Amino acid sequence: MTQALPKFVTHEEFMDWYPNDGKRYELHKGVIVEMAPPTGDHENVVGFLTVQIGFQLLQMGLLYRIPKTAFVKPTESTYSPDILLINPDNLVNEPLWKKQSTVIQSTSVPLVVEVVSTNWRDDYHDKFGDYEEMGISEYWIVDYKALGGKKFIGDPKERTFSVCQLIGDEYQVTKFTGNDLIISPTFPNLKLVAQQVFDSAL
Repeated sequence: MTQALPKFVTHEEFMDWYPNDGKRYELHKGVIVEMAPPTGDHENVVGFLTVQIGFQLLQMGLLYRIPKTAFVKPTESTYSPDILLINPDNLVNEPLWKKQSTVIQSTSVPLVVEVVSTNWRDDYHDKFGDYEEMGISEYWIVDYKALGGKKFIGDPKERTFSVCQLIGDEYQVTKFTGNDLIISPTFPNLKLVAQQVFDSAL
């Protein structure tokens, strides 16, 4: 007997269903996925980068915000990034923001950050493609444990901080390792080397 394919779930159905059970969920191409609980190391990296980004925002006088929990909806998926930088000036144009804290326009998202976990394919494949197609101008993939595939972080694998910058309609990826100074188009004055980010996990 053939197993029935899972029902395709829309964003609206996903948001109506979303339980208040303390767990995190995402919608991947119409399928609900429970996210593994983050480790302490993972949260250390997220916290460190959030502080660094916040400092840059203050230094540059930018009024961008970093919501604690918000969703990005490109195409048929709904993601909850590790760090989401929001441009509040465009939120008036976001039909889902007020009720569902969800953005669907690239002009609302100057930067999105994913800190790589064991489900690294999501960050390097699905989210990379979806954020690119949505037109998000900058995407950081922070692989502090060298979990990604060799074609992404080398052979032998090396802890890698990837900055994906949208040029035209495609991401151009620059990789930073060790004592490389991270170059970010959004934050040109960022004085941060990759190793500092990796060390923040400890």
